[in-house]
Amino acid sequence: MFQKILIANRGEIALRVLRACKELGIQTVVVHSTADADAMHVRLADESVCIGPPPSRDSYLNIHQIVAACEITGADAVHPGYGFLSENAKFADILAAHNITFIGPSGDHIRIMGDKIEAKRTAKRLGIPVVPGSDGAVTDEKEARRIAGEIGYPVIVKASAGGGGRGMKVAHTEADLEVALQTARSEAGAAFGDDAVYIEKYLEKPRHIEVQVFGDGFGRGVHFGERDCSLQRRHQKVWEEAPSPALNAEERARIGGVCAKAIADLGYSGAGTIEFLYENGEFYFIEMNTRLQVEHPVTEAITGIDLVHEQIRVASGGGLSVKQEDIKFNGHAIECRINAEDPRTFTPSPGTITHFHTPGGLGIRVDSGVYSGYKIPPYYDSLIGKLIVHGRNRVECMMRLRRALDEFVVDGIKTTLPLFRDLVGNADIANGDYDIHWLEKYLAKEE
Repeated sequence: MFQKILIANRGEIALRVLRACKELGIQTVVVHSTADADAMHVRLADESVCIGPPPSRDSYLNIHQIVAACEITGADAVHPGYGFLSENAKFADILAAHNITFIGPSGDHIRIMGDKIEAKRTAKRLGIPVVPGSDGAVTDEKEARRIAGEIGYPVIVKASAGGGGRGMKVAHTEADLEVALQTARSEAGAAFGDDAVYIEKYLEKPRHIEVQVFGDGFGRGVHFGERDCSLQRRHQKVWEEAPSPALNAEERARIGGVCAKAIADLGYSGAGTIEFLYENGEFYFIEMNTRLQVEHPVTEAITGIDLVHEQIRVASGGGLSVKQEDIKFNGHAIECRINAEDPRTFTPSPGTITHFHTPGGLGIRVDSGVYSGYKIPPYYDSLIGKLIVHGRNRVECMMRLRRALDEFVVDGIKTTLPLFRDLVGNADIANGDYDIHWLEKYLAKEE
């Protein structure tokens, strides 16, 4: 087991990893920018190292500074959390060259799954169902028209190196296709430095289903069930739940088994999430995230297994602590992402939190790194906390969520709490009757 882990992240995920390390008796080092000097994870860590000024490129994305912090403190492993360098293959390679363990998959696996075209090819080879579309990058409009004609409109043009909804454009007709290609290429080049795009069939009313997987790096893989992440705004997840209200036990076992086998065959090590669009009983692969997800707590709630403990155990060479038959699903869990944003316009709302009171009681968990008097910096993601609620069934979970939202108080800034208070009382949400377009339609009607 590791002696000292450096946590290369900030906010609630840095605190989440820090807590897991303490439970395992591992010393912790956190890095931070000057803007985060008073952050909770900095206060609680055994050691802290300032690695630069507020801009991410000069601090949390500065690989050389992070490696230097490892060498100064004697950290023998790095947990990247999510975001920042968590899916940076070069970072994983550099750590390996310095004999520092990256708590995550190999650089090669990060590269494969980070390239959307190569990821789709790999998924297809591993027996994972994929969305009909181009086999690789689309280089000209004539080829694009041919592919779109074969799979049928509407189609979606996606950036190969994309993420977060950037470089994605829908074409409902052949006339739309040229503009969609040009716009997607332009956005992809500006956002990712790579203007390669590919084409897929656009599903009209799908749900976003993701399967939590783990590999031990020695040819064994397991799945921890699925999460439903269909409530999204601008391709950003807002509300996640497990299990999905749309799947039955047979479908859950089928897609979980496919994913676990694929991870084993790939020789993958650590946590991963295989994401699908789901429509009319069919699953279609869209991407794989080679890291811990923001929404991992809902899986922990229904399985009782600490996924960060598993990450650390696997990275240390100890293998998985559970076999597939050991993983049982209990009840229902929902996570709401609490952002420092205006609940109507979604513009960021940095500032000082004057009062912060979290809900409590059975089945309530709040992952947050903020506190009363904490000043939210304007430089980073607006997520300030996650409310995770667990119940014996979905009805109990929803009632508990309603109560917890009523107790949650954040003063001094605007947050998205009012949005969730509206959603928890909506009939479609109560019935689990929604798709990936539902929330944006709902918000448009509210304007």
